[in-house]
Amino acid sequence: MASHGNSSSANDPRQPSAAKPFVAPMVSPQDLPVDYAGFIAVIFGVVGVMFRYKLCSWLAIIFCAQSLANMRNLENDLKQVSMASMFAIMGLVTNYYGPDPGHKVEIPSREE
Repeated sequence: MASHGNSSSANDPRQPSAAKPFVAPMVSPQDLPVDYAGFIAVIFGVVGVMFRYKLCSWLAIIFCAQSLANMRNLENDLKQVSMASMFAIMGLVTNYYGPDPGHKVEIPSREE
């Protein structure tokens, strides 16, 4: 059993001198996969602002975070994530701090 370890190193076909570090191939920005999380974040953000759905605005924030974490192309993805986050934040602000759509505001009339 002791000679087993010695004989396996003598018959090892691997060559440490031929080993090279891995270099990732260059991929053009047009060939990168589509960022579905960023696209869904934009859709949820717009729906949250237009129809005043709080859930859609919160989902847009979540998909923005996912898209930000998986960002591959900095220039294009950052534009999409920033637009989606602005829609999501605008939707949350208008939903929580904006006027209540069911509340009617009466303007007092001036009587002379």
